Amino acid sequence: MAPITTLKAMAELVKGGPLKKVAVACGQDPDIIEALARAVNQKLAQAVLIGDQKRTEELARQFKIDPKIFTLIDEPDYKRAAARAVAMVRGKEADVLMKGLIDTAVYARAYLDKENGLMTGGTVAHVGVFETPNFPRLLVITDAAQIPYPDFGQKVEMINHAVAVARKLGIEIPKVAVLTATEKVNPKWPCSLEAAQLSKMAERGQIKGCLVDGPLSMDGAVSPECAKGKGISSPVAGYADILVTPDIQAGNILYKCLTQMAGATVAAMVIGTSAPVILTSRTDSDDAKFYSIVLAALMAK
Repeated sequence: MAPITTLKAMAELVKGGPLKKVAVACGQDPDIIEALARAVNQKLAQAVLIGDQKRTEELARQFKIDPKIFTLIDEPDYKRAAARAVAMVRGKEADVLMKGLIDTAVYARAYLDKENGLMTGGTVAHVGVFETPNFPRLLVITDAAQIPYPDFGQKVEMINHAVAVARKLGIEIPKVAVLTATEKVNPKWPCSLEAAQLSKMAERGQIKGCLVDGPLSMDGAVSPECAKGKGISSPVAGYADILVTPDIQAGNILYKCLTQMAGATVAAMVIGTSAPVILTSRTDSDDAKFYSIVLAALMAK
């Protein structure tokens, strides 16, 4: 399969396959209802909304959406609604977990619960797929919302998670750029030392299925002209498919810059759990919420 370059093409990959069921914690969220209706009506997913059923039905009708296209479960208590949604996914009654009208911290505690959540024992990371105007390919970025300060082992797993997403998008051998503020190794910057170590690990086959280079600056990672101007000779520099940020601060800033200033649309999810987890922001666009559902359905296949 040739690499896909748009989120719309990603949706085409999901069409025609078995419908995955999305369990929503606190489904009485107007934006989420609209995004789910779009996915259900396009036969990209099924949806179970757990929460205040009366309010969910009212909101659906306000947007001229037939609430009968969803399965609705009445559970007004937000903590119990989150636990019920997680239990459905854990018990294989649903394939994907999604955040509705619930505080992110409460939602995260539900799926990260060691006894009743979706933990597998590995690293749980956030991965976003960005389509940006005037940029020729999709960019996979990790981590903007889950790990505050990833250690070296977590960065290895972050790369593996991002590579799994990129391969689902048809990128057979993803090019991974480990980002810092400069392309030079600086002993005073631990992140630059880790970037160099990650690059060497991949070179020796300890990180498989991808090409890794670092440290790389943002411009050197995505612009062939900048990479050439800086004298960087690398199969990754200028052509990165995956960007690994040094910490959540850098990742979140990059995420918001792309979506709020560069006009990018993102599909994002948490990976490393036993099933895909959709974690969207209130500020994400309607398209972002829809394509996040699509991405999770793709990864659940």
